[in-house]
Amino acid sequence: MPQLSNAGLFEKTLITFGLIAGVLIVAALLRGLARLVLAGESGDRPRFWIAQVVRLLTLAAVILIVVRVWLAGTQEFTAVMGWVAAGLAIALQRVITAFAGYIIVLRGNVFTVGDRITIGGVRGDVISLGFMQTTVMEMGQSPSEQQDKPGMWIHGRQYSGRIVRVTNDKVFDTPVYNYTRDFRYVWEELTIPVRYSDDYRKVEQILLDVARRHTSDIATEARAALGKLRGKYFLGESPDVDPKVFVRLTDNWNELSLRFMVRPTNGRVIKDAMSRDIIDGLDKAKIGIASGTYAIVEFPPVKVEPVSSASS
Repeated sequence: MPQLSNAGLFEKTLITFGLIAGVLIVAALLRGLARLVLAGESGDRPRFWIAQVVRLLTLAAVILIVVRVWLAGTQEFTAVMGWVAAGLAIALQRVITAFAGYIIVLRGNVFTVGDRITIGGVRGDVISLGFMQTTVMEMGQSPSEQQDKPGMWIHGRQYSGRIVRVTNDKVFDTPVYNYTRDFRYVWEELTIPVRYSDDYRKVEQILLDVARRHTSDIATEARAALGKLRGKYFLGESPDVDPKVFVRLTDNWNELSLRFMVRPTNGRVIKDAMSRDIIDGLDKAKIGIASGTYAIVEFPPVKVEPVSSASS
């Protein structure tokens, strides 16, 4: 590579910093213009994506400036770029993989800001998406999921208050569960144990009435969304979005499982309201919920005999 004089080095350095400063100023002006034009909450999502595009273009422009000023025109350009690429690939393997995950997320429509997802063992709402990391507002777990890692003290799918950052390379290593991307509804269940001596059909009717009262509008929306989903994916069977009760026989009672639709963001609230109405309905019908407690109905006879002291 030709040796540069001190004047040549100073000139290239000055040109490089000048061009990079110009790029940074233009990027700042574009972000400021976006904040001015897209003010208010309705512009949050467009502002976010404009900022992402500006960051990508800024990074690309800086790389091109450095390459153009310092390497272009030299005979060793191809060799230098090859060594640089090889060194970066080895030293920044995880970083490159994370950035590749970022591209996959954007191009593959895996998730976007505002989606409720599970990634890398963390479930919550995506609040930011960067080149290397995805930021998630974590939410809790239902009681049946309390054994899942990480440990959780919130007994429902509501915010825990923790903000978690997950590297984007997790899209290559673990499944990504999206609760809101293509189908913004999930099935939920409530299980009620009923004694064999009680009328389970009456309980079934109470469950269905409560579910229809609280989820009829959600079922209507889900039915329409399911039709759109069929136009995008192949669904072998037609899922039932209307409330339904399933009965299972156990050693101790009839187990009635109520299946119904909710939105991912209001499942706990709806289950709470439904549980209260179900309790009221069972009280009016004078039907109790079976439990695993036991009543002692008879004691065996107890005989007490005095113990005589041994004679000395």
